[in-house]
This record gives sequence, structure tokens and C-alpha cells, in this order.
Amino acid sequence: MAEPEKLQNYINGEWRNSKATNFQDVINPATGEILARVPLSPAAEVDEAAQAAAEAFQEWRRTPATERIQYLFRLKYLLEEHFEELARIITMECGKTIHESRGEMRRAIENVEVACGIPTMMQGGILEDIARGIDEFMIRQPVGVCAAICPFNFPGMIPFWFMPYALACGNTYIVKPSERVPLTMQKIFHLLEEVGFPKGVVNLVNGAKETVDAILEHPVIKGISFVGSTPVAKYVYARGAANGKRVQAQGGAKNPIIVLPDADLEMTTRIVADSAFGCAGQRCLAASLAITVGEARHTFVEAIADAAVSRKVGYGLDESVQMGPVISWQSRTRIERLIEKGMQEGAGLLVDGRNPHIPGYEKGAFLRPTILQDVNPASEIARTEIFGPVLGLIHVNDIDEAIAFINSGQYGNMACLFTSSGAAARKFRNEAEVGNIGINIGVAAPMAFFPFSGWKESFFGTLHGQAGHAVEFFTQTKVVVERWPKEWSRQF
Repeated sequence: MAEPEKLQNYINGEWRNSKATNFQDVINPATGEILARVPLSPAAEVDEAAQAAAEAFQEWRRTPATERIQYLFRLKYLLEEHFEELARIITMECGKTIHESRGEMRRAIENVEVACGIPTMMQGGILEDIARGIDEFMIRQPVGVCAAICPFNFPGMIPFWFMPYALACGNTYIVKPSERVPLTMQKIFHLLEEVGFPKGVVNLVNGAKETVDAILEHPVIKGISFVGSTPVAKYVYARGAANGKRVQAQGGAKNPIIVLPDADLEMTTRIVADSAFGCAGQRCLAASLAITVGEARHTFVEAIADAAVSRKVGYGLDESVQMGPVISWQSRTRIERLIEKGMQEGAGLLVDGRNPHIPGYEKGAFLRPTILQDVNPASEIARTEIFGPVLGLIHVNDIDEAIAFINSGQYGNMACLFTSSGAAARKFRNEAEVGNIGINIGVAAPMAFFPFSGWKESFFGTLHGQAGHAVEFFTQTKVVVERWPKEWSRQF
């Protein structure tokens, strides 16, 4: 068999072999096939990228915004041209279905489109005569060299929550993709090379913890964007801030969904199943808990069980498949242990998705949809992020009890309500202490022209990814107070 390809870094406008001594296999989670080997780059290669980006920044920041976005227009064209290829790469290295991968790339492209509006979005403000003959105005200037530390679950989309805005605002950029799914960014950086960005403006450094620590500590890097688990988000935020950097760190979640008795049962069941089991539950907006209120318990439980059992699981390149594998065998083992933990805490196993047989894919890290019923709201499993295709069912008596449970949790990424009542919907969106709210929506993922919010331990920082928040994060404001005495102007 041919030796798997060793991936390269992209630094200062050229592809470079890493001097890493350690490489990690990139494994297709559905087939067990080794797709490539990724270098765990040493700190010295982060330094090379940071120095190249710092040098390129001096000219890039002076490039007019109207010229900078022309590169993004070309990038959008190339992403559209290679759309299917990118979707297939995501499915092969990440495991999600081809439909989910297409949706991911569509969201990535939408962020490029929004960032093309930077000549308007980056504008400042002015007020004449704050005192007689004195004007005051505010302008936005780029921060400098910025970097993204990216997760495995959305290798195509999440870097685009940040990178297009950073570049459009005049910053230079370094991307550190997840070492588990580096192939998507490898292809995208070939497209960035084809776009023709000036040397050093965009850089790619593969790696793991040593690479991340080098980014957090490098004095040239001024801003860091991160998405991942809450423990790592805390680490990134604390260490980056301690080194004087601005940091936005998206953490974990335990997303609850409330089902009221007046909800449309067919629609609710379909949407909740898609939320809980789509992307094999490996997304930060996956439904983790379904809270039935009153009589909803009797109808919804049976319906969601049927939806879980009937979901087609397999290799995501098959257009008919509805759910792929989890990212690795290690993740599968961890999820199975959490299912067992839930049962030990008193939850019943309504649908058991463990140890499935997927013909032809025996080496794949597959689980089927799993449902735990009668989960104790005070149990550990009710508070733990499983990050897999597992839905817990909790029953309460009224919406106030449901909202109180939601607000008592450590996370605040998303919560959703299914109802036909406008009054209940208004109460919920007003009182639920989370950053993203869904009303008869199962995945309340903001469009690219809204920020991707998150509260509590689901987010550390002030400004989120996407849209206006991204523009604010990647710029710093400068206020100018200006007076021109009349006698000076008479000289001209």
C-alpha cells in the first residue's frame, strides 16, 4: 500500500514540509481508512507564520477595503466551483452526511458574502462641533496578526466565522485546524493560494497542543478565536488574556428543548430528531435534552422513539443516509460510558443505539440514535455534554419549571421551545438565559449576518463570531478630536 500523504503547512505564500517529529493519522471515521498524516508542528513554525503575517500586515492594512474584498469575491467563486469536492472531503474526514457537509459549506460561503460588505460595516462615525470649532470622529483600524484554533466538528464552516472578517478588516491571519480533520482546510488553502492573496496574509499551521500554546504565547499574535469544549475554552481564554490578547472562546453546551402540549407533534418530532441526531449529535447546537410539559409526555415520547429507531445510519457519502459515525472509536467509547452512567443514575434506556452493525463498515465508529428517558434533572448526565447522538427526556409540570431548569444549568448556548402559543414563546425568549433561542426551530444557528451568540460557560469573551461582532473583534477604535483655528486656514 502507498504511504499516506504527509500534509504541509502554508506559510508566507508557500507550501512547506513541517519539521515536526510527530505525525498523527487522519482517519475516515466511517471506514477506518487512513486518509493522510498531519504534522504536529513545533512552536518554531508558529513563529515563522506569525513573523510572515506581521510583515505582510504593514502593507495589507493600507490596502483599501474596496480592494481587500475583491480577494473575497474571488474566494467565493472558487468555493462555489469546488463546493461538491469540499463537501465530500468533510464527509470523509469528519463523518457527517453529504447533505450536512453541503449545508456546512453553504454557511461558510455566506460568511464570505457578508464580509464583502466591510466597506460599510467597518465605517466609523463623526460629530461636528462637539465644542465651537472642534470636531470629533471615530475610526476603526485592524488589530494586526490574528489566529483561529478550530474544532473537528465543522472543519469547513467554523474558520469562516472569523477569517473573512479578519482579512476584510485589514488583519493578517493564521489558521490552526483540528489535527483530526485537517484535510478540508488543506484544500481551502489551495483555493486561497489560487485567489492570490499577498504573501503572509493567510497562513496555515497544523498541529496539536504545542502549536496551540505557541499561538497563545506569541507576542506578535494579537487576537485569537477558538471553538471547542468548555475546559479547553477556559484554558485558551485565560492563557491568551494573560498574554495580553483579545480572545473569543466558544465552549460546550447542553442544549434543552421544551415541548408544550400544544406543539405540532409531527413537525416537532421531525425537527427534534434532526437536532439531536444530525451530525451524530456532534455540534454545539445539538439538542441534548427534551423537556416535555404536562400532556406532551404521552404523545412525544413514543413519536421521538420511533424517529430514532427508523433513522438510517451509514457512510455519509450515500445520499440516503441520515446519520454518520462519531469522529472516532475513542469518542464512541466515551459516549457509551456516559449512556451507562445515565442508566446508573436511574434513567431508562428507551432506545439503545450501542454496538450497531453497519454492513460493510465494521471498522467505523458508529452509534445509532439513543434515548434516555426519565432523566433525573439533578443527575450528572442531565448536566454533562455528551457530544453524541444521545437525547435525554425530562418531564415537568409547567413552562416555569422548564425555564427554571434551563436557567440553573452551567451552559447557555441554545434553548428551543415548541408551541402554538405566542404568549408562551414570548415568555420563553424573554426569560431563558441562553444566547441562541429557537421557537419551533431545533437548531437555532444564526445566519452569517447575525453573531453566533452564547452565554455562561458556553462562551468566554465579549464579542462573538460572525457579522458585526466579528468586525468589532477584528478592529480597534481610534477617536480623534480635531480643531483647526481660523488664522491657520488663512495661510491657504
